[in-house]
Formats: sequence, structure tokens, C-alpha cells
Amino acid sequence: MRPVSSRCLVNVNYFRSILALLAVALSVGPTFGAVPVEVTPVVARHGMVVAGHPQAAAAGVRTLQAGGNAIDAAITVSLALNVAEPYGSGLGGKLMLLYYEATSGRTFVIDAMDASGSVDVAAYLQRPKADRSYGYGSVCVPGLGAGLWLAHQKWGARDWAADVAPAIELARAGTEILPKTRLFYAEQEKKLKQGDAEIARLYLPGGQLPETGTFLANPDLAATLEQFAAHGRDGFYRGRVAEALVHASAEGGGDLTLEDLANYEARLTEPVQLDFRGYQILSAPPPASGPALFLTIMKVLEPDTFAGGPLRTADNLDWIGRVWRHVVPQVQSGIADVPEARFNFEQMIAPESIAALREQALQNTPIAAEQEVALWLDDSFTDNAMAATTHFAVADAAGNIVCATQSLSLHFGAGVVAPGTGVVLNDTMSNFAYFDAGNINYIAPGKRPRSTIAPTMVFRAGRPQFAIGIPGSSRIPTAILQALLDRLVLHRSLADAIGDTRVHLTGGQGWNGEETVEAEQSLPADVVRDLEQRGWKVELPEPANTGRHFGGINVIAINPDGTYTGYADPRRTNAAAGY
Repeated sequence: MRPVSSRCLVNVNYFRSILALLAVALSVGPTFGAVPVEVTPVVARHGMVVAGHPQAAAAGVRTLQAGGNAIDAAITVSLALNVAEPYGSGLGGKLMLLYYEATSGRTFVIDAMDASGSVDVAAYLQRPKADRSYGYGSVCVPGLGAGLWLAHQKWGARDWAADVAPAIELARAGTEILPKTRLFYAEQEKKLKQGDAEIARLYLPGGQLPETGTFLANPDLAATLEQFAAHGRDGFYRGRVAEALVHASAEGGGDLTLEDLANYEARLTEPVQLDFRGYQILSAPPPASGPALFLTIMKVLEPDTFAGGPLRTADNLDWIGRVWRHVVPQVQSGIADVPEARFNFEQMIAPESIAALREQALQNTPIAAEQEVALWLDDSFTDNAMAATTHFAVADAAGNIVCATQSLSLHFGAGVVAPGTGVVLNDTMSNFAYFDAGNINYIAPGKRPRSTIAPTMVFRAGRPQFAIGIPGSSRIPTAILQALLDRLVLHRSLADAIGDTRVHLTGGQGWNGEETVEAEQSLPADVVRDLEQRGWKVELPEPANTGRHFGGINVIAINPDGTYTGYADPRRTNAAAGY
């Protein structure tokens, strides 16, 4: 597949550009047949951004060109996505950010996941179940703003206000409604009309869905971003924006307090890590559970060659599914926002644990009855395709790299906007467990619900190879698993690894014998038939080019000559741009 240069590519030596193109061409691995989704690589020498909307990617490149580093551009991109994808992420939601610092060779994590605040658990449990996923009762303390501020304080090179300014401009001028953007709006039309007048006013102009090709502005969000630009963290977590959030929460039956907002702190921490076939894979730590799932599965699968490929045969998918069956309960019982979660992960990938998991999968034994019951009762274990998330990556001329995933939980979050703020609020309370007080993810004051988000970076001999991530709820870990196996085991190009048929494994209806393989409709008929003969239910919910259900992987690869290649999955409105 021939890469093309970015529209933003400027002042690049022709000979070096040819070398970069050759490096990408030489990295193309074996071909296993037609790939249903064509991913076009974009090559740049100085900096690269891959993000969920073209205007957000372009804004990030301009910040790099103006002297910003990867962190500065990440702040710009994150907030621009708040404007362009209000259904997916923003100041009302959460962020998990990996940062590779080229000068030290270290990778840091900003954990800015949403938190429950000072919730009265006993009183909250008396609420209707619907309150956990819609309305102000479902809103956690948002983390994204605090996470961006902490990242800037640690590593930003430009003035904070300059990094925020592009998002303010976009909010005032409006971002373009692309065809797939409109699909996301259309799928949530009922939610937008359900009862919150403010969200309907902002996102259903004239009471109608925004039309493709139009530009949707949000002057209220622009004003909030101006406060954020002028006062930093305190422009959101204190002052008039915080007061508006708390007032609306009280009016709507929520639990947010001024103290909850003022006391929220993003965490500076370290990634989890797995050694795999000479690579080092770094990903998000707990309370993120997605990395623990796919990393543990990868370690169990490390000896396998998958018959040299392709990966998506009935034999291979059945084998991966058997491993998945036994790893999921371990993750669900061991990973959450608790001090012992990192230790639990290390125990999961310890040699004796991996050997036991592999033997269970080889014997094709069912999971224990008590594990099945625990999963059935854990309402945080969800396969909801409507989870709202976005992923982006940024790399700068000095070699610094940001790999970040941010979310509102479900699309358009709680379906509410505090009047005057323009900020869509999360419904992350839906991600706690509620039935069993002994559950590691059980609701508690100040606790951060776990999430499958999994920004990930791959290294070899200490050198970064690529940064990868995807939106898609429980489909995040299975999508990254497939892409990593395709690239690191079968040596396929990243374009083909991203573009090939997306597959997901699910427990179906409560894990009671309805284990399911979900896949895009490009999964061959003979593979479907053979999987069904092995006892799997097979569902094909959408074509390969849609991306509503299976998300869209975004990647930045670091080439041997120091150039970057961006891969934007066209299943969604993703775009890669560089200079």
C-alpha cells in the first residue's frame, strides 16, 4: 500500500522523503488476501497528529508548527475533539494519557479518570437503575481538564492559553458535520430529545439533526474554554463554571459538590508493561482494565504462530476465544481502582499463572460456576456498543510522543449539559459494580470506575515503535489484541492490521452458554460456518467500513530514519496530518 504525504507537509528535503516512503514500503508484511478497509499511511518528518476529526488533527499540527511540543499539541487536540465530537469526549469526561519523554526515555501516565466524588452509597443504591446511565445522577467528577492541566504543568513548552485557543476558535466558528458525524447524532436523536433542554438546544439546531456539511458552533463551550484558558485548572474546577455544574446537578438530582470538583486531582503514575517476543508493550494502568485483558491474553498466546496466518481463521479465533474465556474472569476480579490492582496484574502475567491459563484453554474447560455467576451479577461488565470514546496520538520533532484516550462513557454521556457551560457531562457512574459489595469495582466515595480504554505504546530495545489506541467500549481490548498479533507475530503492515476484519468476543446473554463471536460482515462465510460448528454463536452487526460498533484504530509509527507515519482508521472520521 503506497503511503501519501500529509497536506500539511512542508519544507521537507525531497531525498529524505523518498527514504521515509521506502522505509514504510519495506515494513509491509505478508499479504493474506484482500483487506476490507483501506488505510492510507501519511508520512511526515517533523511532527504527526492522528485524531478523530480532521479539524482537530489540523489544529494539533498548527500547535506543533508554532513551537509547541507533543504535550502542547495534545492539549489542543483534546479540547478540539471536545468541540468536534461532543458525543465522544470532552471537559465533562475522562482521560488516560501516555507520554513518552524522548530525553529521558521514560514513559509516564496521566490518569485523569472520572471519580465518584462524595457520593452517599446507601442513598445512591436506592435510586432507580436508570439513574446510573442517564441524567445528573449518573455524573462522576470529570477528570479530563485536570489531566490536561497536570500534563502542561509537567511538560508543556508553550503558554497554556495558547494551547487552548484553537479549541475556543473552533467552538465559536463551528466544526464540520461529516457524514459519519451525523450518523452518531442520528443514533442518539432520542437521547438528545429525551428531556434535557440544554443539550437539545446546542446539538439539535432548530430542533433538527445537524446536516452534513454544515458547521456546528457552541458559543457556551467557547466561553467555558475561555475561563479554562485564563485560569487553568481553576477555570473549570472552581469559579463560575464549577458553580454552574453544581447548581445544575442539584436541580437535576445529582450529587456533584463544589468540594468534589475542587478536590479532584489527576494522578501522575506509570504504565503497566509486558515483554512479548522481544517487544515491550506499555499501556494504561488500573483502573483501566482493557490492557490487563489483552496483555494477559497475549502472554498466553506468546508461543503461537497461528500457522503463519491469516489470524482470522476458525481455528485461530476459536483458540483465542478459549484463552479469552479464562482471562476475562481474572481481570474482572482483580483490576479496578484499588491499591492491589497492579500486583494482581503482575500475578496474572507471572509464568505459573500464564501456564495455568494456557492449560485450561488447551483443555477447553468451562469457567468455574462461581466465576460465571460473578460475571452475570457484575453490571460493570458491559458490551454496550454505544460507549463514547475517542483516541488520538501526537509526535513532535524532538521524538516526544503522546498516546491518549478520552471518553464520556456512553454517547453524549449522561445526556445533560449544565446551562451556560456547553459541556456534555459523563455518565461514568454506570461503570461501577452495584450488586455485590465484595466486587473489586464496587461503588465507593472518591473511587474511579474501571474502563476498557487502553492507550498503548510498543517499544523494541528501548526505542518506540508505534503508539496505538481505539474507541469502542469492551471492543477496545479485542481490537488492539488483533492489531498487535497481526503486527508483532504475523509481521503484517500496520495498515493491513488496522484495515482487516474486526472481531470481538463476548459472553453473550449472561455467560450462560451464549458465548459469541462478533465480527464485521467481511468475515468469510466458511469461517462463520466453522466457528458455529465449534459451538460459537456468530453475529455480524455491521459492514467493515462503518465503525459505529467496532471503533476506529489510530496509530503513529516511528520509522527507522526518525520520520513518522500516521494511520487513521477510516471506519470513523479519523484523520492523520503532519509537517
